[in-house]
Amino acid sequence: MFVRGAAILTSILTGLALILAAALCALPDRLTFDGATEYTFFTGHTSSDCRTVTADAKSAPLVRLTLRDVCGESATFEEFDVESYLSSVNGEVLFTEELSDSVNYYCSADLPYSVRLYGRTVNLHICVREDRTIVASPIIFGGY
Repeated sequence: MFVRGAAILTSILTGLALILAAALCALPDRLTFDGATEYTFFTGHTSSDCRTVTADAKSAPLVRLTLRDVCGESATFEEFDVESYLSSVNGEVLFTEELSDSVNYYCSADLPYSVRLYGRTVNLHICVREDRTIVASPIIFGGY
C-alpha cells in the first residue's frame, strides 16, 4: 500500500512539475527596456482601448508577468544615451518631432511591438526632455 501511495504521489508531483514548466514557457517575455526608474505597460488591442499600468523598477518584472494582452511598454530614464541605445537595437530614426519641451524620435528597431504611423512602421519612440527620457515600444500612448 505504501509503495502504491508513493507512486501516486510521485506521479502527481511529476504532473505538477510539467504543468509549472509549461506555464513558465508560456509567460510573457522579460521587460523590453532595462535599467529604468519607472515602467508603464500598455494593455489592450489598440490605442483606443489601451489601459496603462505603471510600476517602479523593483516591482515591474512581477507586474509584467501578471498582465494579459500587453501591446506595448514604456520606460522612464533619468539618463539615457540615445545613439548608444539605437545602435544596440539596430535602430533607425524615421522622423523627429520637436516640441517646446521635448524632442521625439520615431524609429524602426529590433523590438517586439509596432504600429503604423504616417504610413511607416514604428516600433520605438524616444521622448527626450530636459529632466528625463521616456522610451517606448511601439510608441508612448497618452501624455508624456
